[in-house]
Amino acid sequence: MAEAITVDQLAAGTHACLTFTDQDERFDLLAAFVGEGLDAGDRVVCFTDAVASGTLAAELSERSIAYDEATSRGELRVADCAAAWLQAGVPTAQRMLDTIAEELAAAAAGGFRGLRVTADMAWAGRPHAAAQELLRFERQLGSLAPARFLTTICQYDREIFDPVTLAFAAEVHNNAIAAQVYHEDALLRVCRQYRPPGVRIAGELDFRNITVLQQALAESIRLDHNLYLNLRQLHYTDAACAAEIVRAAAQLPPGRHMTVLCGPLVGKLLRLCGGVDIEQLRVSVAP
Repeated sequence: MAEAITVDQLAAGTHACLTFTDQDERFDLLAAFVGEGLDAGDRVVCFTDAVASGTLAAELSERSIAYDEATSRGELRVADCAAAWLQAGVPTAQRMLDTIAEELAAAAAGGFRGLRVTADMAWAGRPHAAAQELLRFERQLGSLAPARFLTTICQYDREIFDPVTLAFAAEVHNNAIAAQVYHEDALLRVCRQYRPPGVRIAGELDFRNITVLQQALAESIRLDHNLYLNLRQLHYTDAACAAEIVRAAAQLPPGRHMTVLCGPLVGKLLRLCGGVDIEQLRVSVAP
């Protein structure tokens, strides 16, 4: 069984899986994986399937990845699975492994510290895909490279794969990547955001969970120079929580700020709670 770790705990040479339902959280974790690899001197390759290559590139750029610069230097590549290993029809494990072996050779020839690969496994959910090829690929992937040179994250969408396949994914990977979660129940999820660093809140937040909000903000203030509060998936909050966000921003010292990404209703509530008067608070409203 894969041991759950946060993305910043991922060691070089690890074969990890990421199972997800929330696309925003998925892109955040992928951006952290890509950014840490680039910072460490790795070559990074992202194989995408359900998400178009251009869309993934835009999502990475939005999360502080210098996409154009990294691709122009050969440090980063985003490739469509269909172009990489599905062009000949039914995918085979050997074709996929050969593709990654080519990337390993390119990384070694380019003098990179290692190779980071993340692959969207959605192709395996297609009607023509052979389940045994997915099993063979996952089991043989770790033997392709010298120790600590190849670091991988295989992405599994819980909406596509059945529980049996997800259980297999947990079994064959060293680790399962997840965000650090401060609170999770049927109505509310509060977790760490990695790129840009801060806190992500989804669902419904009210005064009953104000302590969770305070703890999450306090940790981000401690860890991050400038913090980002991602409320784009927050459907409801109340005045008590909005006032707490404004208060936390107001207490930031000079030279630091809090950026809040939110919808129109949350943005309006922050303004009504005095957010417009706080120099350290920047509110970005998206439809």
